[in-house]
Amino acid sequence: MTEEPMAQEKKPTLQEARQHLKAARSAWKKSLEEMLPPGYREQRRAARREMLLAFRSMLDAALEEVDKKIG
Repeated sequence: MTEEPMAQEKKPTLQEARQHLKAARSAWKKSLEEMLPPGYREQRRAARREMLLAFRSMLDAALEEVDKKIG
């Protein structure tokens, strides 16, 4: 009885995995954009910028205090 060689399944490559992840991310992002109200992204960016500016101000103030204590 001769056995036929089994068809080898193609092993996924890292590049294919990246392509699938990229496609999934794109679809996920599109679905979120459709669920969120218009203008949300701009408002979120503005809020993020304000938070970063606040952190910058706090760091600057802390550095000034350190400089006063050192010098």
